Order: sequence, then C-alpha cells, then structure tokens
Amino acid sequence: MSSTFLEVYEEEFERLAEALRRLRYASNAEAIFLIDKNGQQIAAAGDVENFDSTSLASLTAGNVAATDGLAKLIGEREFSVLFHEGERDHIHISLVAERAILLVIFNERSSLGLVRLRVRRASEELEQIFREISERSAAEADEQSPASPFWEITDEDIDSLFNE
Repeated sequence: MSSTFLEVYEEEFERLAEALRRLRYASNAEAIFLIDKNGQQIAAAGDVENFDSTSLASLTAGNVAATDGLAKLIGEREFSVLFHEGERDHIHISLVAERAILLVIFNERSSLGLVRLRVRRASEELEQIFREISERSAAEADEQSPASPFWEITDEDIDSLFNE
C-alpha cells in the first residue's frame, strides 16, 4: 500500500462516509470501517458503537500486514481480500486504492457473496475519491513554491542555529 500521507478535508470525508453508508445498506452489513494502513480509522458506518473501533482498526491493519508477509513468503504480491468466519459474525477485509483497508462486519442477515459483490462496486467509488484526494494533494504541493520564506531552510540550517 502507498505510504504517502493524505489530508482529507470535510467534503471528502463526507463522500467517503456516504459511500460506506450506501455499502452498508446494499450489503446488509452490521458495520463498515475504512482504515488507513497505519491502523487509524478514516470513516465508519453502521452499528459502530458496538465495537472498540480503535482496537479493531489497529488489529485489522496488523492482520493485513501479517497477511502481506505470508503472501510474499509464498511468492504472491499480496492477498487483496481476507475473510474470517465466526459463529455469528463474519469479517470481510479488502484493500482499497492501495492505501486503505475496508472492513465489513456482517452476520446471517447477509452472505459472503453479497458482501463481495457490493464491496467490489463500492471499491471503485472509494478509489475514485482517493484519486481525487491524491490529485488535490499533488496540486497543493505544487503551489508551495519558493515564494514561501521557509522553502530554503534545511535541517543543517536548523542544527547550526541551535548550536551557536
């Protein structure tokens, strides 16, 4: 997954959250979380208050990282979809736009086939939103020109300032 930091503004956050709400409804899921690769929750939808979302996000990111290691051990680039089946609840995990993790928690009211179908469709929308976020971030980075009074200051300059 990409390691670049993206700043998500309110409008983009709302678009991500709305996409998750639609996915939850379409897949009849209990809860859906969008998580960054560092284990931080980006957005969520559904009955999220029933879960420790902080622990869930960090453990999901760890699960994906461990699975990436397993994939590489057997010669695969990655496993883009993970599924965990429980007695009552099930978890579907997928990578989105090479920078986020989509976690869908569902039970007997839905099915793995329905979740997979709806996640595939929602992933396209989420990828488009992330593409737009990346493009905006790149455009903003281009706007930061040498006109800034700090553009030329280096780490060495800062070190020498405090060593005097």
